[in-house]
Amino acid sequence: MIARGVPRLTRDIDIAVAGTDITSSALADELHRVGIHPRIADAVAFADENQVLLMKHAASGVEIDVSRAWLPFELEALEAARDETLAGIRIAIAQPDDLIIFKAVAWRPVDQQDVERLLALHGERIDLERIRRHVNELGDALEIDRLRDLDKMIARVLS
Repeated sequence: MIARGVPRLTRDIDIAVAGTDITSSALADELHRVGIHPRIADAVAFADENQVLLMKHAASGVEIDVSRAWLPFELEALEAARDETLAGIRIAIAQPDDLIIFKAVAWRPVDQQDVERLLALHGERIDLERIRRHVNELGDALEIDRLRDLDKMIARVLS
C-alpha cells in the first residue's frame, strides 16, 4: 500500500508467492534460511489450513504474512506485479487494481480505507470492470456479496 502512494502505519509485511509448486513446509524452510522464522507454534499446520504462513524476520522483529497464491486471480496478480526498488531492495509490488481486489475481499475497516485511498489516487488508471469481475467471482466463491459495497465506494470516490 505504501509503495502505491497510500501513507499508513503498518506493523507487518504481506507477501504472496506462487504456491502451486511449493508446500508450506518447504516454504517455511526456505524462509528460515534467510532469517525468517514462524511466529506461532504449528505455523505450517496453520498455513496448510488457512493458506498463510505467519512468520517474523528475526533481525528486525517485523511480522510477515506469507500467502501461497494458487487461485487464477492470485497468480495473475503475481504476474502483473512490477519490480521496484524500496529502501535499496528490488521487490515486486502489486498493481493498484490487484490491491483493490485483495482488499475488497478482506473488507476490514482498514481494507476499506485502503480501497478508498487507492481509488482516489489511481482511479483514472484502473480497470474497474476487471476489479468488479474478480471481486464478484471471489465473493461468489466465499459466499459473500462484496460487489455492492465496493460499487457504492467507487461511486462515492470517483464521482
